[in-house]
Formats: sequence, structure tokens, C-alpha cells
Amino acid sequence: MADDPPVAGRAPRTAVFVVPGSAAGERLDVFLAEQDGLDLTRSAIQRLIRSHRVWVNGRTARPSRRLEPGEEVVIELPEPAPSGVVPEALPLDVVYEDPDVVVLNKPRGWVVHPAPGHPQGTLANALLARYPEMEGVGGPGRPGIVHRLDRDTTGLLVVARSPLAYRELVRQIKERRVHREYLALVRGWPEVREGTVEAPIGRHPADRTRMTVLTTGGRPARTHFAVVEQVGRYTLLRCWLDTGRTHQIRVHLAFIGLPVAGDPVYGGRRAQGELGLEGQALHATRLAFAHPRDGRPMDFTVPPPADFLAALERARAGAEG
Repeated sequence: MADDPPVAGRAPRTAVFVVPGSAAGERLDVFLAEQDGLDLTRSAIQRLIRSHRVWVNGRTARPSRRLEPGEEVVIELPEPAPSGVVPEALPLDVVYEDPDVVVLNKPRGWVVHPAPGHPQGTLANALLARYPEMEGVGGPGRPGIVHRLDRDTTGLLVVARSPLAYRELVRQIKERRVHREYLALVRGWPEVREGTVEAPIGRHPADRTRMTVLTTGGRPARTHFAVVEQVGRYTLLRCWLDTGRTHQIRVHLAFIGLPVAGDPVYGGRRAQGELGLEGQALHATRLAFAHPRDGRPMDFTVPPPADFLAALERARAGAEG
């Protein structure tokens, strides 16, 4: 005997779909995996179906059940797993927001999500306080977060407010359709006006907190750069990425002898207090992507923060002297 479908008061979280003509003959699990608003993998949907939490026209079915136009599919949704992130009312510099996405200008010193040593005071804590619907969107402890910036790297980030936006933004990043452009003030002068660093990156074998270029075992990484301005012993570069490895720009620029000014990890001893900086002079200045719901182009630009600009002026003053 078939299980009864959910009724009011028994299933507080359900979704209902009517099978369109275009989905005629499609498997039940495939149909549900393609629906907007369900942040569930196909394997998770199959588990729900086998647990009798999916009904077709009021009756349970198998994952392989072929659908017909006009049939009603009801799925009882699992409660989102708690992220473990405590909401904190911290100030956010919001560049743009709508029901699906938020674009932020991250300040220096902010960790993106909680980690050992940083359980609170992160971007994720602030996001949950302002956008509680992000609870359960994305991975545990990372509500809505689809990409990161290092703690002392400033600039643009996009986060997802809805499951649809999360899935689509992750897909765009994986397919390298999200354009991320940075400004980096580096020590030294490149040999060319424009260039590309292509070198695999992995954990440093002797210091697991650092990344490094590895001849074997590293993940492919490619960074492009172009000279914006040469100032004394420094150069202002525009950088953009084909990949998004941890610390990628900082590692690649140091690898070619152009460490980012003020970088305490890859900039050597001279980086401490360099040009008055309290962290690396690296700023995510431009971010472009297709809106996850309707595909319209989204393109944002923000200038570097005051301390970055002050460092650039100090470098210029040194050049003039």
C-alpha cells in the first residue's frame, strides 16, 4: 500500500512540481535534480525517494519511474543542516544585493569563514546576521560562500543567498566564467609589460601553512599580469586568474621575483611594515559574472582601500626622491 502524501502539519517543508510536456518520459530522480530551488544532489534525491518522501500523484515511486505530462510530484525536503556559524551583527560593505546574490567589498583583516583560531568575527558570521536565509545554502560553516579572499586581501566577493544561485555560481567558477581581476603592488620590476605565470601550486612540504610552486604533485595554476605603473622600486600590476588556488597570485608573483608588497608570508623580511602596510597590497578590484537566475551580465569595480593607496603614494614619493 502506498504511503500517504504529506499533509498540512505533518511536512512543514515540501516542494510541489507539475511535470511539463518537455519532461515527458524523464526519470523521477533526474527530473527532481534539474528543478530550481532544490539544493540536492541526484544521489540525495534518490535516498529521499527510497525513504518514501517523494510522491507522484499521491503515491510513492521508484527513482527510475518515468513521468508523464501533468503529473504532480511532491517532495518532502530535509531540514537544512545547521552551519554551526553564530550570527554576528558586524558591518558589511554591500556593493549590490538582490534575492539571489550579494556582492561585497571585503576589508583587510577579515577571515571569510570560521576556522581554527577564528571561530567568530568572520564574513560568514556577519552574513548570517544580515541574511539568515543563507543558513543551509552551500557547505557546512560556509553559508553562501562560493569563493574566498585571503584574510588581508581586500575587495570584491560574491555570495549566494539562494540554493539556485549557489549551484549556478559554483558552476560558473568551475567553468572559469567568473572574471576576477586584482591590483597588486609588487617589489621589483617585471621583465615584460604583460606575462603569464603557469606553475603548479601545492602545500609547502616543510610548512603546511604556506603554499608553494611544486614540480610534482601540485595543482595546475595560471596567473596573467600586466603593468599598470612602475614607481621607484615597485610596480603596480593588474592580475587576473584562470584558476583559483589558495594564495595563487601571492605565490606566483613571489615565484617570479616580484613579491607583493607587505606580504608577511611570501614577501620576506622586508615585508614587515613595508610602505606602512599591515598586510599584502593585493586588492580584488573587479568581479564579473552572469546573474545566476536570468543570465544578465553583472560587472562590478571598487577602488583599493585607503592604506593600499597610501602605500602607492609612498612608493611614488620614493621614486621622485
